[in-house]
Amino acid sequence: MRYILVLLASLIFSAGSYCLPADSAVNTPKRIKRYHVNYWVTGSIIGVGMAGDIFAISRLKNKPSMNAEELAFVTSDGQVNLMNSIDRWALKQNPDDRDLWTNISDYGQTGIFLLPALLMIDKNMRRDWYDLLLMYLEGHTITFTFYNYSPLGPTFQNRLRPITYYPEFSDEIRMSGHNRNSFYSGHVASVSYSTFFMAKVYCDYHPNLGGLKYLIYLAAAVPPMFIGYARIKALAHFPSDDAVGLALGAIIGIVLPELHKNRKFKNFTLGMFDSPEGTGVTIGWKLGNNQPITMGKYGGY
Repeated sequence: MRYILVLLASLIFSAGSYCLPADSAVNTPKRIKRYHVNYWVTGSIIGVGMAGDIFAISRLKNKPSMNAEELAFVTSDGQVNLMNSIDRWALKQNPDDRDLWTNISDYGQTGIFLLPALLMIDKNMRRDWYDLLLMYLEGHTITFTFYNYSPLGPTFQNRLRPITYYPEFSDEIRMSGHNRNSFYSGHVASVSYSTFFMAKVYCDYHPNLGGLKYLIYLAAAVPPMFIGYARIKALAHFPSDDAVGLALGAIIGIVLPELHKNRKFKNFTLGMFDSPEGTGVTIGWKLGNNQPITMGKYGGY
């Protein structure tokens, strides 16, 4: 489902680059591109990542169900009291509101996935729409893959969702193996990646923002915090699940565009190279007025 939403966002993203007024190419000064995207490398990451994630999703949804003894043990008062006070807040929700907040979180996630298409309003970013689109898809693929295969994700973690602790629901619902996927929140991680990617790209294209960029990053945290709140109300996650998802999504949203940037300082250069020998990163250091000295080329992306 998430990949369908991302592909929908991609269509709107690319359509926006055509629907908005085009800039004349006549007498336009040569631009310095903010990012370098190797289409083969990025395309491979997207393709392999999607294939691996489709396999992982089906496996995570079919975790073994709990038996009655396990359910009674983990939901006992003694076990609940071992939970930290912040997470226990997720066990004090109104179970009748679960469906409402589930819909809010799902539809809200869809809308937030589409937000980066607003970047196409900026004429400079609109010129680079294809590179930005590939970067956006690449980052979502990495975010999904990290959720599905990292030690922090539900492949290695079996934390029970809050709904398991609510006797208002039938034992069949509470003992579902899908309820072992509480840690961490994939919804929040995906939304956090989307908004922080948007903030990072906007700030990179407008380097003279000064202190305003901190407000932009602060604003980027609001949508994932709202989705995290909705997931708690939907009895799907604890606050700590949301916090980890928000942090990981934000890191990927900031780091991925940074890795794609072509940097150049007064005495230091960092960039990406693409040659018959391979693809990777070049690092150089200039001493005085001498020619730059290449410190190394590091293959791989």
